[in-house]
Amino acid sequence: MNELTMGKIIIHVDMDAFYAAVEARDNAKLRGQPLIIGALPHERGVVSTCSYEARKFGVRSAMNIKEAYRLCPQGIYMHPNPRKYKEASNQIHKIWDTYTDRVEHISLDEGFLDVTLSAELFGGAKNVGCTIKERTKAETGLTCSVGIGYSMMAAKLASEEKKPDGFFEILSSTALKELIVDRSVRIIYGVGQKTAETLQKAGINTVCDILHNKPTVIRLLDNHGRKIIDLAEGKDDRQVMPYYEAQAKSLGREYTFQHDISDFSYLKDVLLLIAKELSLKIRLNGIYVRTVTLKVKYANMKSISRSKSGDAICEAKDIYKIAASMLQTVEKRQVRLVGISLSGFSDTVFKQMTIEDIGNLQAEKRKESLDNALLDLQRKYGGNIIKTGLEMIAEKRFVEDEGIDDI
Repeated sequence: MNELTMGKIIIHVDMDAFYAAVEARDNAKLRGQPLIIGALPHERGVVSTCSYEARKFGVRSAMNIKEAYRLCPQGIYMHPNPRKYKEASNQIHKIWDTYTDRVEHISLDEGFLDVTLSAELFGGAKNVGCTIKERTKAETGLTCSVGIGYSMMAAKLASEEKKPDGFFEILSSTALKELIVDRSVRIIYGVGQKTAETLQKAGINTVCDILHNKPTVIRLLDNHGRKIIDLAEGKDDRQVMPYYEAQAKSLGREYTFQHDISDFSYLKDVLLLIAKELSLKIRLNGIYVRTVTLKVKYANMKSISRSKSGDAICEAKDIYKIAASMLQTVEKRQVRLVGISLSGFSDTVFKQMTIEDIGNLQAEKRKESLDNALLDLQRKYGGNIIKTGLEMIAEKRFVEDEGIDDI
């Protein structure tokens, strides 16, 4: 009996070049082309994702769009179509939900499934993984890479091992260590560029170096170093956490403008649209928030943030009101980026009642019934099915000024 059958069984699913793949699926002319989704070459921004043909030229996700164009001037550059990708993502998530209720969505196109208790109902973990791949191709026209592991790290590394359209298993800590021992420290979860640079300055370049220099790793990185050592040894006790249990630290959305903005009424319009998007996400999951944070990045790249905590809220108008009031307190200079993040999550609403609130209970119940009906419509037909007059004006101004087709 191996470690996998004795412990957790985790599946990691990662769609292959998701945005680019959706576009190529829907337009045969894009297939086999170096396709880059994100900003256009003359705009500010980064690469959201790119096709494998573009990656051959060195283009990567999160790369500055100007650098991407330098590497691949012959590429096809497109703005993302969030609505289309969300529809495809919903199809994919429904497939995953067939096999377990323990699903942690990392993004639209990536997630962990804990099938420890359910795998045998479907013929075992390998059969579940292979079936997910087959159904994804048949039902969405897209490919995915699937990894099966005894831990989250093992499953994640397994899904990356045979990309694209891959399948791989890492069934024990011994197998994991044998696979990664000679690879860069960057392969370890939690080792980003800065951490890697700190280790490399001490001559620690590979996973093997970590295992042979544990005291140095701990001296350099303290508790973070201990976690890195555990992962290098194949020890990972993280749990797959569905959104409703994750109690995420924050949920945010920000926008980088094509041109620096000095009109603060325009910034308030953008905050209104961001508040609507974030509100829909938390309301669909039955979540409330107690803290709203405003982020502003000026033209000189200096960033500031303002936060306010209070009663639990979920409505767009409440999120917007708080964010807009904080915007009034910041220095009025040209702005490059604005955003809102939400934190202090709760699945219940608590508000300090006043005498006036008690008198308005009936009106509040009627409003709650209306809100629930509207939410059902948004859940069925999408967030943009219902718009207030202010939202329509803000959206029209934003789309026209930024020169985009959709938001």
